[in-house]
Amino acid sequence: MSGWEALLTILGLALITVVTRTFFLISDRELVLPDWVQRGLRYAPLAAIAAVLVPEIVMTQGHLIDTWKDARLYAVIASTAWFFWRRDILGTILSGMAVLVPLKLVLGW
Repeated sequence: MSGWEALLTILGLALITVVTRTFFLISDRELVLPDWVQRGLRYAPLAAIAAVLVPEIVMTQGHLIDTWKDARLYAVIASTAWFFWRRDILGTILSGMAVLVPLKLVLGW
């Protein structure tokens, strides 16, 4: 790819990014989403987090884990218990890491 082609590609991607990110700001009137879309969007963050985290927890290199000697499972159990006990996000992260790190470093899981 020549320098001009690379520059044209970068400018094109920048233009596409600007247009798609400012789409809702360009309009003169407010865009109103239907009620069913607004109800569905309430679950989007939870669905995105689940789509990212669940495969990371139950899979290794594209395959389901086949042993209970996986530190991630115990970290998830500890962090979930902490969250339901205290409803604290920082404590949830810290409790999960407090279980994950020693199991990985000391036991080699």
